[in-house]
Amino acid sequence: MVQEGRIAYGLTRAYFDYESDGLQVHAFVDIPDGQGPFPVVLVLHGYIDPEVYNTLTYTAHYANDFARRGFIAVHPNYRNYPPSDPGPNLFRVGYAADVLNLAALIRAQAGQPGPFERADGEALGLFGHSMGGGIALRAVTVSGQIDAAVLYGAMSGNERWNFEKIQEWSGGERGIEELGIPEVDLQRISPIFFLDGVQAPVSIHHGAADAQVPPEWSDDLCARLVALSKPVECFSYPGQLHTFVGEGDALLIQRAVDFFLQYLLP
Repeated sequence: MVQEGRIAYGLTRAYFDYESDGLQVHAFVDIPDGQGPFPVVLVLHGYIDPEVYNTLTYTAHYANDFARRGFIAVHPNYRNYPPSDPGPNLFRVGYAADVLNLAALIRAQAGQPGPFERADGEALGLFGHSMGGGIALRAVTVSGQIDAAVLYGAMSGNERWNFEKIQEWSGGERGIEELGIPEVDLQRISPIFFLDGVQAPVSIHHGAADAQVPPEWSDDLCARLVALSKPVECFSYPGQLHTFVGEGDALLIQRAVDFFLQYLLP
C-alpha cells in the first residue's frame, strides 16, 4: 500500500509497507522533484520507546534535508515500532534485517512504477543515529548491499558495551529483552570483531559532549577501521550532545551530503 502527498515545495512524501521476514514494516520516502535517477539514503532512527514513538519524529528532519539536496530519503520504522508488525529481535538483529530487506527491495524496484521509480538502485547509503548507527554498522559488516554509511552518535559494535550501557540507562530494567541473555557469547554477534567484512566507506560523527553514548566508542571504531585500511573519515563536534543542534547539526548534514555525493554518484 502506498499513500502519497506533497509535503513542501519540490518534495513529495509517500508512505508504504514492505515485507521483511514475513512481517509488514512501515516506512516513508521523501522524493525530490525531477527526473532522476536519484541516489538513495536510508535514514535510520535511534531508540525511542515504541509505545510513544511517532514515525514523524526527529529523524524526519534529516530525511527532509537529504531530499532537498537531491537524494531519495527513505525512513523505515523497524519491526516492533507501530504500525509495523511485532517480530523477533534478539540482539537487534531484526532491525538490521529490516534495513537490509528494504535495501534489497529498493534495488529490485528501482526504475519500476512505484515509490522508487526515480531511484538509482546502484547508489544506496545509510544514515544512522544512535541505535540506528549501530544498525547501520551491523548492516555494512554483514552485507555488500550498502554503498556508503554515515554513523552519527552511534551505539557500539561491541554488544557487551551496548548491553551494559542499556542496563545503566534503565536501572537494570531493559537490555535483556533487546540484546538477549547475557550468558550468550556476545562477541560472536558483535560487528566490532568482524570489521574486515566492511566493504562500504564509513563516515563517523560524534558529539564531544555526548552524555548518552560515549564518544570513545566512535573513537575506537575509527581506530579499528583505520588499522584495517578501510575507507573511513571521523569527526568530533565540540560542545554537541547526543542529538546535534544549530551549527553542529548543519555541519553534520553538509558533511554527510558531501560524503554521499562522493560515494553514491558515478
